[in-house]
Amino acid sequence: MAEKTFYLTTPIYYVNAEPHIGNASTTIVADVISRFQRQRGRKTFFLTGTDEHALKVMEAAQEHGMDPKSYADMIAPRFAEAWREADLQYDDFIRTTEPRHIKVVQAVFERLRAQGDLYKGAYQGWYCVSDETFFRESEVVDGKCPNPECGKPVRWVEEENYYFRLSAYQDRLLDYIEKNPDFLQPDYRRNEVISFIKQGLQDVSVTRVNRGWGIPVPGEPDKVVYVWMDALLNYLTAAGYLSDDDKFKELWPPDLQLMAKDIFVRFHSTFWPAMLMALEVPLPKVLFGHGFWTIDGRKIGKSLGNAIAPAKIADELAAKSGCDRFVAVDAIRYYMLREVPFGLDGDFSNTGLIKRFNSDLANDLGNLLNRSLSMVHRYFGGVLSEPANGSGGELRAMAESVAVEVESAFDQLKFSQGLESIWRLVSAGNKFVEDNAPWNLYKEGNTGKLAEVLYNALETARIVSVMITSVMPHAAAQMQKQLAADDECVVWSESTAWGRLRTGVQLGEPKPIFPRIEENRAESTAKPKKQEERNMITYEEFKKLDIRIAEVKSAEKVEGADKLLKLIVDDGEGERQIIAGIAQWYDPDSLVGKKIVLLANLQPAVIRGIESNGMLLAADIDGRAVILMPDQDVPAGSKVR
Repeated sequence: MAEKTFYLTTPIYYVNAEPHIGNASTTIVADVISRFQRQRGRKTFFLTGTDEHALKVMEAAQEHGMDPKSYADMIAPRFAEAWREADLQYDDFIRTTEPRHIKVVQAVFERLRAQGDLYKGAYQGWYCVSDETFFRESEVVDGKCPNPECGKPVRWVEEENYYFRLSAYQDRLLDYIEKNPDFLQPDYRRNEVISFIKQGLQDVSVTRVNRGWGIPVPGEPDKVVYVWMDALLNYLTAAGYLSDDDKFKELWPPDLQLMAKDIFVRFHSTFWPAMLMALEVPLPKVLFGHGFWTIDGRKIGKSLGNAIAPAKIADELAAKSGCDRFVAVDAIRYYMLREVPFGLDGDFSNTGLIKRFNSDLANDLGNLLNRSLSMVHRYFGGVLSEPANGSGGELRAMAESVAVEVESAFDQLKFSQGLESIWRLVSAGNKFVEDNAPWNLYKEGNTGKLAEVLYNALETARIVSVMITSVMPHAAAQMQKQLAADDECVVWSESTAWGRLRTGVQLGEPKPIFPRIEENRAESTAKPKKQEERNMITYEEFKKLDIRIAEVKSAEKVEGADKLLKLIVDDGEGERQIIAGIAQWYDPDSLVGKKIVLLANLQPAVIRGIESNGMLLAADIDGRAVILMPDQDVPAGSKVR
């Protein structure tokens, strides 16, 4: 039996505003996942699109003096264009105003009504137009939406509506979640859903009064289908539900559905699976709710003037560096996936982007490729010789180990962790070149050893290019072209195997793919300020500090605290518990097994009711904590002096 196609979806985006880096982030991650699955030889179907029947879309159209359909027809293509400009290779772009979707929504409505899952009732309550959500009286605070990401005024609505019997599926949903622990991810979002369900699910109003915008209810044109019922069904429509049985069998159920945390709990994790249960359709394998992106610490919004399109950021980065525009897009992808563990909130900073560009891409990766390739041209005329010793030694062993680590990390959506592993290999490749000093081997006339060293360095670069292909496809392609390794189409396990770099062929010119950005600094005529006097301590005072290496044995988020992690560490004398404010930058699982620097004799403190015995040491880089870790394996308990 043929392997099922990997079916991957993003949420569909409201067309009340232009696309920006915030909603692009989900689509970028979906594109990375899709490319990664294809690298593994798996057929993939990647769906995205636009949600067009919302009341706020109608109001946005009115603000522009347009009818809703004309306005949607103007904005929806801009999303498709933005994704094309970023080379996001989706397989289907669905619009909820398409006839294929309207047919499915009306057919589903009729079926659920006929089997009693829908019933009529009068509605009175508070409604948030921005969230397209009804809220209970107890949830509304000072007449405003309780969603902390919204907070806009709510409206009192009274009308006759159809309701979906969501409450009837409460026990069945809880049972399914319990028996399928991977269904809702990450775990802390799963816990939010379980808590929400246990509070008692309320039946959901699934129609609205027809004000000229929405999919009409079959047989009752005075009503339209509620936008959330309409929107969620897009995943069925695109998969061929009720229209193409063969396609539906090939695609369904979705292997992974991505969405931001604000629509994860109330809609995708309760209403959506309950509707599928009512339709007797298998549930998705994984629903993943990720955090939000801000820009320089501020929420992204049209009114704030920071809803920047990814294409604009890429154009500016390309202009500053002189790199290819799609390579600039790659750098943005790398920055977003490396900077913050996927699932957590992140802050997009232009300063942070440029630092990553210069340090990780221009310096580390660029150095490994360009320096080694330049020496092949300088010493061998650009033609790499077959090494006398082709084993690769420790570098080969590390490359093979990292390939396994990265595949596992990417498969679990731990992109930051996977990229960190790749950059350990990049660092090892650069250190290998430094340690073996090929320029000295050339002076000594040791061409055999020289060829071996350069082969190993460039083979490391080639394997790195394979491993970054899903994240930085254009940069990887340029690396492979320079290495004359761009004509292979093999799966991950084969392409990451050591020894595929060809010898005896002319290699490409060592042109920098990520030219370093030199920031213009304005000259100042002002006299430098007198350096502030530091709080100095004596050596005797320093000796009182017990700073040592510790190994992280376990890590988990502190319940109710977005920024705190609870770590159990081995300090060489036993295990102890510490609390660290690093949750917004580090995924707990990525820390297990890592060595950290610990201030061991700090007086215990109680934080959020949990005792902390010691302090993890980290650098403060523009407000971001970067954990201090030894650059080689050091036994737990080793003193820092």
